[in-house]
Parts: sequence; C-alpha cells; structure tokens
Amino acid sequence: MKTNDLYPIFLKLDQVQTLIVGAGNVGLVKVNFILRQSPNAKIKIVGDTFHPEIISKALNNKSIQIVERKFISQDLDKVKVLIVATKNEKLNTEIYHLAQSRNILTNVVDNPPLCDFYTAAVMKKGPVKIAVSSNGASPTLAKRLRDILEEVIPDEVEYTAEILEQIRTLLKGDLQEKIKTLNALTTVLSPKYNCNEKIVGREFLRRLT
Repeated sequence: MKTNDLYPIFLKLDQVQTLIVGAGNVGLVKVNFILRQSPNAKIKIVGDTFHPEIISKALNNKSIQIVERKFISQDLDKVKVLIVATKNEKLNTEIYHLAQSRNILTNVVDNPPLCDFYTAAVMKKGPVKIAVSSNGASPTLAKRLRDILEEVIPDEVEYTAEILEQIRTLLKGDLQEKIKTLNALTTVLSPKYNCNEKIVGREFLRRLT
C-alpha cells in the first residue's frame, strides 16, 4: 500500500514572501486559505485580470500586493513560496521550471508532478493546529478527517496549551528533564484514562495547579 512520505512543516508566511500567479477563482481560493491560516502573510499576486474579491482584500490588507499584468521572471525575486494558478498549462510549466532554477518551493494547482508541496486540510483551535494530508490522493478524505478532529478535540484544548506553555517556562533542568516532566503531566490525555470531561479533565487540571 502506498505510504505518505511527505515531511510536515508549518511555515511563517508573515516572515517570507509568497507569490501567487493567477488571480481568478482559483487564485482567490488560495488567497483565502493562506489568510485563514496566516492573516499577516506577505502575499504578492500577479495576474492580467483580477477577481474583485482579491482586489477588495488587497485594499484592506497592507500585507497583500497586487500587480495587474502578465507574469515576468523578475516576479520571482525574493520569493520563498510560489503558487501557480493560471489556466494556461504551458505557462504554468514554464513558471515551475523558472522557480526550480531558483530553489523556490512551488505548488502548481491541480498538477501534482509540478508540486514541491501540497496544502492540507487544517483544524485550528487556539494555538493548536493540526494539518491532515492524503499525499494528494484524496483531498476530500483529508477534509472529512479534519471534520472528525474538529468534533472530538474540545475547545478547552486552547486553555490546556496556554497552561502548559506557562509551566514549560518555569521548569528547571535540561531539555530531557523538561520533556520527562511534561510527559508525566500530560499522561492524563491518554484515552486509557477515560476522562469524564473532554481532554481537560479534573485530574489534568489538578496536576497543572
């Protein structure tokens, strides 16, 4: 059976430059996805025509730059992440190869062979974020699994993460000792405890206070 060998990472898109080539419906979907995950992402969008909603977002977000013209190679300057979303497959391929020569992480929409990375279905509650990938096999399956996680992981996990962060800053000793202590504190999260309350049970709170 095929396995998923992708390496999961979380990018700081507010600190690196993202370029989207193509500003139609698909471009809008990509802009919306990025902004949901990283509202302050630095995004440059190039296209010869623009979806009105993209223009509206740019007017209300100083981190978004729009350039209404055809793509030129100089658009790749200082870019770290590239999403290509035009309807012209030949152009998409040309842009991909230009980006590869500059070692730019690239995703050509709906063309897996021309992708260095895939976007995932994402669940977010406070500081906790979980990304689900099917390795491009079935984005629908990834979304359904995301929905399950939304249901089973309680909103209280945000409070739990905040408390653990505070405790982590107070712990003494080396890294291994800190990990050992945090592992001991969070064993109550294991299903074997069958907490009556969702994840943040009384026993967990007692241990943290």
